[in-house]
Amino acid sequence: MTLHEAIQQVLKEKASPLSASEIAKVLNENGLYRKGDGSLIKGGQISARVNNYPHLLNKLNCIVSQRSVTGIPAIKKRKTIRNSIFVKTNDKTSILMETLMKPKSFKAIPKVENKVPDRPGLYCMRIVDPTSLIPLFADVLRQRNHNIIYIGLASKSLKKRFLGQELRAKGHGTFFRSLGAVLGFTPEKGSLVGKKNQKNYKFSYKDQAAIIDSINENFIVNWVEVDGNIDAIENELLKTYLPLLNLAGNPG
Repeated sequence: MTLHEAIQQVLKEKASPLSASEIAKVLNENGLYRKGDGSLIKGGQISARVNNYPHLLNKLNCIVSQRSVTGIPAIKKRKTIRNSIFVKTNDKTSILMETLMKPKSFKAIPKVENKVPDRPGLYCMRIVDPTSLIPLFADVLRQRNHNIIYIGLASKSLKKRFLGQELRAKGHGTFFRSLGAVLGFTPEKGSLVGKKNQKNYKFSYKDQAAIIDSINENFIVNWVEVDGNIDAIENELLKTYLPLLNLAGNPG
């Protein structure tokens, strides 16, 4: 049992919110979770783990409770990922998802731009300050208690799809288009006249540059390299987190 699962179990059994130190005391007594070095669990460790799982646990004024937000499904049991270049054959999907979504792993795009691999994988984008969005969108993120904007997959190349299309307008990915629309930019007048696909729009070069500047200043990103059934993993992530700008397959 992982630490965050043990925390959930304690809260379930006590049927009441507890402080981090109270949870640590219970775990040290019942042995539901033990540290590898055998030392006692401390309140700080509980708080740190809670901070890493905002979609499962809530902390307000140092009191921890189980999160139950309307519209956010409970995390289901994960299936094993096979043939992954990132996760061992017998590891569970949950390990990969936790690695991708771990808040501390997210970095500003300019700092990692030259590190995005030319490999298939999954990627996630968070907005640093949700209140910088219009109130409607900011309220949705507040209700979901996270700052996750978009989760996507690159079936062939993270470098081409995630970095090139989604972040740098080299082909205009779904995220880039959606973010541009949210920021108030529109396609150039007349650019869609006679086009069969009216959703396949582009912005002017000037607007593209403004959107890229916004991405650089306001977003942090993370990715994991994965081979195999990426679609199934992405679908599960969308159902779990309900990212703000995902359209297809997003229950929210």
